[in-house]
Amino acid sequence: MKFGKSICVLNVGGTRYAFTREVIRDFPLRRVSRLHACATEKEVLELCDDYDRDRNEFFFDRHAQAFVFIMLYVRSGKLRFVPGVCELSFYTEMLYWGLESAHLDSCCQKRLDDRMSEIGLDTLSEDYIRVSGDQEPQSPDQPVPRTELTRRAKWLEKMRKAFEEPNSSLAAQLLASVSVIFVIVSMIMLCASTLPDWDTAKRNTVEEHRIVEAVCIGWFTAECIVRFLVAKNKWDFLRRPLNIIDVIAITPYYVTMAMARAGMPGAGLGVAGVILRVLRMMRVFWLMKLARHFLGLQTLGLTLTRCYREMVMLMVFVCVAMAIYSALAQLLEHGLDLGAQNPDYASIPAAAWWVIISMTTVGYGDVYPVTIGGRVLGGMCVVSGIVLLALPITFIYHSFVQCYHELKLRSARYARSLSSEIL
Repeated sequence: MKFGKSICVLNVGGTRYAFTREVIRDFPLRRVSRLHACATEKEVLELCDDYDRDRNEFFFDRHAQAFVFIMLYVRSGKLRFVPGVCELSFYTEMLYWGLESAHLDSCCQKRLDDRMSEIGLDTLSEDYIRVSGDQEPQSPDQPVPRTELTRRAKWLEKMRKAFEEPNSSLAAQLLASVSVIFVIVSMIMLCASTLPDWDTAKRNTVEEHRIVEAVCIGWFTAECIVRFLVAKNKWDFLRRPLNIIDVIAITPYYVTMAMARAGMPGAGLGVAGVILRVLRMMRVFWLMKLARHFLGLQTLGLTLTRCYREMVMLMVFVCVAMAIYSALAQLLEHGLDLGAQNPDYASIPAAAWWVIISMTTVGYGDVYPVTIGGRVLGGMCVVSGIVLLALPITFIYHSFVQCYHELKLRSARYARSLSSEIL
């Protein structure tokens, strides 16, 4: 800013806020921070509604009370709706100042999603919200910086979003597609390695198999290293289950290569060889990486996270019923010693297998009661199993629908941002 005084005054709907030039330059709201780069009054008027050179005052004809709550977010990091103000109107103010729905607290974000769903919108269109002179709003899930990011920090943020958020940009989608291809190829190799004819085929084309395996492992290794380097919090990165699985799945390849170079073949390692084969089989969990790219898997993971209490309740119901029915089944079929004893119910743990397949109405038929009392108990076990399983599943179902709805709206916002980037 090459004009005006050192003190800048923002007049938002009649409420005045005074800041120094340095604060304006580093201001978290994009529209305000862009004022510092303006060299002429014409550029200033593209960002605000009016400007008073004598008092160095910038006028914004916007909702004053909404800006108060936005300023509270700047100070405390918590953004909530203004009581008594329409959610869509407040969202309009957020977009004007350069914020996105992801900056809202989770409760308010849910209110906004519900409101937009009521009026049949996945996201507010440009025709619905007229924000003059705006650049593209910040992408979802991106925190508002407290200070202006340096060039290196901006590059790291772009790299992080490209690897962690597949829908954030076109480059991120390309990286995600390549990653999915490598996961599929790796899974095909893993499944084929268990076929009876695999060893013969591998001996005939040993070099090709080594190349394919090395390329897949190389890609996963490079991806894991880059994601670790650009992660904001390295400790949180290492604690994530998917990242732990990545490391466990990659490590056996390098351990095997190191032992082969040292003249220690994996087949003759005894217990160590068994451990390596088990760890190598952990590659199957790379399929969980697909959760970053498919809405259905994301919905499943979010539902299980939110419904852990209901899942615990379900497990408690099943375990209690299994303990009761398995004890009674063992008593009726084997413990009373009335005539022929049923060897399939020789112990309570053995009877527990029959209880669990009966309560879930699977009924393989490998174990079944032969006494009259055992059959009556089996009928009661099946009926009670249906009731016990249905009770918590109702809550889980409603949570699944809600999670799917939220993720679908979020995906629509990403799609709109990506379309804007391409255009």
